[in-house]
Amino acid sequence: MIQTDSDSSRRVAYFYNRFIGKFQYGKEHPMKPKRIIMAHNLIVNYGYLFRQMDVYLIREAQLQEIGKFHDPDYIIYLSQFMSQNKINFVKEYCSANNESVIPENLLEEFKLIIKWSQQQKVKTENSEFKVGDSPDNPTFSGLFSYCQLSSGASIDCAHSILTGQADIAINWSGGLHHAKKKEASGFCYINDIVLCILELLRVYVRVLYVDIDCHHGDGVEEAFYLTNRVMTLSFHQYGDDFYPGTGQLNSVGVGVGRYYSVNVPMKPGMSDQPYIEMFKKITSRVMQVYRPDCIVMQCGADSLSLDKLGGFNLSIKGHGACVEYMKSFGIPMILLGGGGYTIQNVSRCWAYETGIALGQQIDQAIPSNDIYYDYYSPDYLLHFPIKQNVENRNKSEDLNKIVSTVYEYLSHIENAPGIHFHDVPFSFYPDMDDENEDENKECT
Repeated sequence: MIQTDSDSSRRVAYFYNRFIGKFQYGKEHPMKPKRIIMAHNLIVNYGYLFRQMDVYLIREAQLQEIGKFHDPDYIIYLSQFMSQNKINFVKEYCSANNESVIPENLLEEFKLIIKWSQQQKVKTENSEFKVGDSPDNPTFSGLFSYCQLSSGASIDCAHSILTGQADIAINWSGGLHHAKKKEASGFCYINDIVLCILELLRVYVRVLYVDIDCHHGDGVEEAFYLTNRVMTLSFHQYGDDFYPGTGQLNSVGVGVGRYYSVNVPMKPGMSDQPYIEMFKKITSRVMQVYRPDCIVMQCGADSLSLDKLGGFNLSIKGHGACVEYMKSFGIPMILLGGGGYTIQNVSRCWAYETGIALGQQIDQAIPSNDIYYDYYSPDYLLHFPIKQNVENRNKSEDLNKIVSTVYEYLSHIENAPGIHFHDVPFSFYPDMDDENEDENKECT
C-alpha cells in the first residue's frame, strides 16, 4: 500500500556508489557497510521510488576538501589505507603522464602513495589518532577510500542544495558523527557531516543539525560548540556508561555558541509516542526561534527497536515520523545515515525514509526479487514488529522537565542570528575558485 502526501513535488537528489558497501571493518565488527547496499537494493526494487529521484554517483572527496576540518597530519596518516585498486590506478595514471597534466588532487595522492611504499614498515596503530588501537576503530583495506567516498557524497549533497539542483539530498553512507578533528571515534574516521555543513555555511547564514541516532552526536557538536551559525540538536540515549558519555542536558555551548548546542538525553526503552511528542515540541520551538536556512539530519537507525547496540524501542514509522516532521517545514534538507547495527532493519528504515523524502508512505512487503530477501525473514515485511513488554524508563515528568529546560535555554538566544555580508563562491569545487581568480586577473 502506498500513500502520497500533499508535498510530493520537492526535487530529491540521491547519492550512491556500489563500492561503498563492499568495505569491511572486520567479521566480528558491528559496523557493516553492507547495510548501505541493502538499503539501495530495497529502494531500487520499490521501483517507483528510484524513478522519482535524481541519482548521482558518489565521488571521492579530495584531500583539500577533507582538510577544511581535519588535521593535515591525521589525513596523511589515514592516507596509507587507500584501497589497492585506488593505489594501482593512481600509480599507473601518474607514471604514464607528465606532471603538468595530472590533476592536483591525484598528484597529492600519488606522492603519499610513494611515501608510504618507501616506508619499510607501515604503522597501523597510532595512539594519538586512535586509529587501529582499539576494536572500535580498526584499520582495514581501503579505509581511507571508504572515508573519501562517504565524505564526497555529503559534500556534494550540500552542493546540490546550494546550486538549486535539489530541495532534499540523501546520502545513506554518511552521518559518521563521532569523528573528531584529528581522532577516530565510535567507528567514525572522517566527519562527513561537519564537512557538509561547512560547505553550506559558504552561502547560508544558519544551519540546523538534527541527530536522531541513539548515540550523542558529539563530533558535530564539538566542531560547532563555539558558534551561533550552526545549532546542533541531538536526541540520544544517556547514562549507565552508554557511549560516548556526552550530551548531558546542561551541555549548551560556549561563548558566542552558548545555548546553540541543544541536547535531549533519554533513558533506555523510549517508545514512539513520547519520543515523537517530545521531538515535535522541541524542534518546533527551535525552528521558530532559530529559523535556519537549511536542515542537516542524521538518521542513525540504532534508535530502532531490536538494534544490537541501541536501547530505544522505536518503530520504523516512529523514526520516520521525525524525518517527515522536519520535512514539513519546507526548507532545504539533507538526510544522512549514521548508526544502525541490525542491518536488515537499517535498510528497511532508510528505504522507508527515502519514500518520505519523495512524499510516499510505503507499507508493502519486501519485494521478492530483492537479492537480500532472506535477510528479512520470517515475515518479509518492511515494518518489523517492535519488542513487546519493554519498560520505558523515561517518566513523563522527566521528559516534561527536559522540554521546559530546553525552552528556557532557547529563550536566551538571539532570534535568527545574522552575519556580515560575504561573497558567494563562484564554485563549490576546490580548483574552480582558483581558476576563476586567474581569469579575473587576466581580464584586468
